[in-house]
Amino acid sequence: MSLKLNFTAPKRYNTISLALMAFGVLSIIGLYISTHGGAADAKQEALNDARFWASLLQNSVYFLLVVNASMFFICATTLAWGGWQMAFRRVPEAISAVVPVIGVICVAILLAICFGSNHTIYHWTDTHHVAEDPVLDFKKGFLNKGFFAVTTVLTVVLWSVLGWKMRKLSQSLDNSPLPDLESKRKYLWKNTVWAALYIVVFSLTVMSSIPWLWLMSIDAHWYSTMYSWYTFASSFVAGMALIALFVVYLKNAGYLEFTNFEHLHDIGKFMFAFSIFWTYLWFSQFMLIWYANIPEETVYFKPRAEGLYSGIFWLMFIINFLAPLLILMTRDSKRRYSTMTFMALLILFGHWLDFYQMVFPAVSPNEVPMILYDFGVALGFVGVIMFVTGKALSKAPLLATNHPLTKESVIHHA
Repeated sequence: MSLKLNFTAPKRYNTISLALMAFGVLSIIGLYISTHGGAADAKQEALNDARFWASLLQNSVYFLLVVNASMFFICATTLAWGGWQMAFRRVPEAISAVVPVIGVICVAILLAICFGSNHTIYHWTDTHHVAEDPVLDFKKGFLNKGFFAVTTVLTVVLWSVLGWKMRKLSQSLDNSPLPDLESKRKYLWKNTVWAALYIVVFSLTVMSSIPWLWLMSIDAHWYSTMYSWYTFASSFVAGMALIALFVVYLKNAGYLEFTNFEHLHDIGKFMFAFSIFWTYLWFSQFMLIWYANIPEETVYFKPRAEGLYSGIFWLMFIINFLAPLLILMTRDSKRRYSTMTFMALLILFGHWLDFYQMVFPAVSPNEVPMILYDFGVALGFVGVIMFVTGKALSKAPLLATNHPLTKESVIHHA
């Protein structure tokens, strides 16, 4: 059997990705024009400017965490010495190659907000306000511009470098088969060590400090010890949905011959399981705050669950919990291309809404901004992901034929 190991992005694929990027740029321009000029006073002008930057923040952070989830998936399965994913491993590897690209965009946006003159999004960047606010003054050892900037840059650099190392280790065997059993053991151990380093960095960033800095500090008076895990669950299930979309696309294009319904079924299990895990964290955080009814805690959920943003809040819950629960529960649904594609798109949109409601109620508390501009910006990031992932897929064979665990994936049966 002749295998299609080398991916070539069709002209239509590249055209769509470039068109989406162009649409994203136009959306940013349209959003800027609509939010600048014509303000009645300086306060409204600051709110309008913050609304513009909030859209860029929400989209860049969301899509950066989503593409970075692919490398987490690779490293987590590497630490487990799992082999079932090897048939499609080059897909999450290619998606993770987008991290440095969106990472640069995200860092630029975050630093512009942090060091800019508008303190609407990050109140703690206003030194005069902090001096008069006992809560923010108490937190200034953590919430300060220097720590924010260093942590942000260092985080994205480490994600990019360690992700690059994992991809290079994988591709190093494409033209250099391992000669004996001892070489295979050393190779697997080397992979395990680098994967462990990445997981440590991931744990100290995505699972702890980074969501606090980038997102939770928008509501600087409020805090939740479950917030980072909640953010991780949201971005990881969206990351698995993104992997599913590319796997289905490549299968329909005649690639990934050794990726079968068993592999798709397991990807669907991840989408289902982490949708439930996200719901568990959502309910735990919401229920404890609702039950305690302490003002400094309920201030976060009141405008979301009962205020202007309640429609988005509950729609997001329905999409991210009820839809996966009812549709992905059955075995057959996770083995159909059409169902998996629909659910992957729905999950990506649902968790995009989740990040939207994390950001905007604090930035625009008096009105819900027109979401079409924000969705247009999101499509621009989708175009970037498509374009860079397509380029990465074409640079290496789609099957790591010389990897010690590839055979285990070829004969995989769920």
